[in-house]
Amino acid sequence: MPYPTIPAALLLASAGPIPAPAADAAVLAAADTDIDDQAQGDVVVVTARRREEGVQDVPLAVSVLDSATLDQTGNNNIGRLQQLLPSFQFFSTNPRNSAANIRGLGAPFGLTNDGIEQGVGIYVDQVYFSRIAAATFDFVDVERIEVLRGPQGTLYGKNTTAGAIAITTRAPSFTAEGRGEISVGNLGFVQARGSVSGPLIADRLAASLAVSSTRRRGTIFNVRTQSRVNELDNLGLRAQFLLKATEAIEINLTGDYSRQDPNCCAQIYARVGRTQRPLNRQYDALAAAFGYRPPSTDPFDRLTDLDTPLRAFQELGGLSLRVTADVGPGELTSVTAWRYWNWGPSNDRDFTGLPITTVSANPSRQRQWTQEIRYASTGNNRIDYVIGLFGFHQTIHTDGLQVQGAAASRWLLNPASANANNPAVLAGLTSRNDIDFSNTSAAAFGQLTWRVTDRLRIQPGVRINHDRKTGSYVATVTTGSGSTVLNADQRSVLAPQSYRARFSDWNLSGDLTLSLDLAPDILSYATYARSFKSGGINLSGLPLDAANTPIQSAATVKPERVDHVEIGLKSQFFNRRLTLNLAAFQTAIRDYQATVINGQLGVLRGYLANAGKVRVRGIEADLAARPSARLSLYANVALTDARYVRFVDAPCPPELAGGSAATAASPAAPAGTPGGPSPANCDVSGQWLPGVSRLAASYGGEYRLPATLFGLSGEAYLGVDGNARSRFSSNPSRSVLTDVAGYALTNLRAGFRTDDQKWHLFVWVRNAFDTDYFELLATQPGNTGLVVGQPGDPRTYGLTLSSRF
Repeated sequence: MPYPTIPAALLLASAGPIPAPAADAAVLAAADTDIDDQAQGDVVVVTARRREEGVQDVPLAVSVLDSATLDQTGNNNIGRLQQLLPSFQFFSTNPRNSAANIRGLGAPFGLTNDGIEQGVGIYVDQVYFSRIAAATFDFVDVERIEVLRGPQGTLYGKNTTAGAIAITTRAPSFTAEGRGEISVGNLGFVQARGSVSGPLIADRLAASLAVSSTRRRGTIFNVRTQSRVNELDNLGLRAQFLLKATEAIEINLTGDYSRQDPNCCAQIYARVGRTQRPLNRQYDALAAAFGYRPPSTDPFDRLTDLDTPLRAFQELGGLSLRVTADVGPGELTSVTAWRYWNWGPSNDRDFTGLPITTVSANPSRQRQWTQEIRYASTGNNRIDYVIGLFGFHQTIHTDGLQVQGAAASRWLLNPASANANNPAVLAGLTSRNDIDFSNTSAAAFGQLTWRVTDRLRIQPGVRINHDRKTGSYVATVTTGSGSTVLNADQRSVLAPQSYRARFSDWNLSGDLTLSLDLAPDILSYATYARSFKSGGINLSGLPLDAANTPIQSAATVKPERVDHVEIGLKSQFFNRRLTLNLAAFQTAIRDYQATVINGQLGVLRGYLANAGKVRVRGIEADLAARPSARLSLYANVALTDARYVRFVDAPCPPELAGGSAATAASPAAPAGTPGGPSPANCDVSGQWLPGVSRLAASYGGEYRLPATLFGLSGEAYLGVDGNARSRFSSNPSRSVLTDVAGYALTNLRAGFRTDDQKWHLFVWVRNAFDTDYFELLATQPGNTGLVVGQPGDPRTYGLTLSSRF
């Protein structure tokens, strides 16, 4: 059945949508202006445990964001949620190469490898989206988002060792209604969204159609092409049909389509540091040899001269059929879905205006089929349970292409080589990659809640899963003249290789949660979870041995084994005007799947290997308060310690890489010693995991006053939303060159909304103080010392007008 409309994340919609990201909490107000009556408002409904219940009753760290919160804060896709949720991290160099992490865990930091799983599952209307690229699309007609923190393997599967993101869209309505919104801003920003819904057959069949379109000029100017890059160009469509077949059976058919085609994505000059490469093979000397200078050495001038066309075209879509039926004391649900994803990129992976790597693209086509059947019983006063079966199958085909340019020989080859000053040796050197992957997975699961007493509950859960994966990788390398006969220098840059790999395994995961009501509005809980992330296949090429043949032992990676403990407190005080939720946790992962960078000069992609053990522990606090009917406040804080416990053979940071191999007679030189020997690998035990700030926070509030505009009665408001995070590492092995400095961002908004919510007009400023900050940093392949960055958006501002009818 359709979910009931829920209020804003921290406040009831009837009191006005408040963009407070809220945390696990709650509802603090209702329409009546009397504060005591407000406190008795409706409850925020979630389906985190695959059944409807109040968010404060769920013994789980779950954050809830409604559509008004997302709209007013400009969080139009999953990638931007980290501005509201300090425990969430999102990194992306382009849509395919994106990673969503919760509490520092989820996906290896670096370029995407199609043969592995993500650790944060994305679900839209209960359908699993296996492509992380879905996170970069604009939301279309979203009702709410639930972000579940910590392992969710029992109910959500093997791809949720760090957490899950469950998105619920608006169900078709049996009352005719519509919504429209238009936003305009600087940088040519234009966003239009609209939806209509209503009955086709009274009380029997309803339908809805929603559209979203976003465009914005790029934030970086390419002086070579005289065009802007890193722009926005998004289109999304969603249609739904809801059939009430009988009083007990509902059928929901959904189709969606999304497309992006921006001039994107560029990382630009950030800084230069010293590596172990000989000095004449480091960036400054190489650039001088070509007479090359970047258009600016200040990355916040936002200039580049990339000489390869940029493109990040992708489209995804699918169909899903959800059937729910009241059967006995519970509800039977079947969710059948088919989805596809097409990716057509063009990248400049040398990050300069020189013709080093002139083509770097891995166009992909993915198809997936999923089927879930589950039964949720809530009819017993003492016992509730959920049991189910899940099946998944996907195929991926990628046609990779990499072409070296005229500057490649000088840039990539050792000057001692006779070919180093011969552009023809590497010019036109081409690798064509034919990559295939197939994955079939099946699982059975169950979770039970036993109410031992009116206050004490015990919740065990278990899931058994089987995975079968096959993959093949064929790289055919030809010279500029088309020959497949390569010399040693050519093979050192692009080596032909061919391999096939298989992975098959059973895994059992489970959890146990105890929850106790300490008082009517105070819930405590403790959880232990044993989870796993499926093993995988390396599909980005393998490291080569001394004979330049693939090292087959690196073709597969073992599953991650996760042990998680958490204690939490969910509480409301002062007649529910104050909500405070706390969680403390520790997650340990053995055989952590980490990105390792091959030492070969021309290799652009890393591969995966198992680190010994990592550990993440932390404390989270979510606070929401409404001191009066006119003022609401929120603050969410995450203190996280994420480290490698044991990783003795990790890739060395760039300042220790690029030199000759260290030996007992010639030991490794200090970091950043040009020409000094480099260790084969490094022990990074005890170092930070990449992408995780030790301290992150979001905070803000809104103040409202009764007002009249154009003869319409309503309220005027002023709101502020801020977020801050401390320094974090942007490299798999922490490097002095790629630490990203902490930063704080402030967003402002002011507007007017009518009492009946039919009209809403507001102005907004994001990054109001025009703070310069990096989303991430990366190094140029080959350890030249060049560090490139992705600057965060500058100050943006605009106006939004929305209407309901």
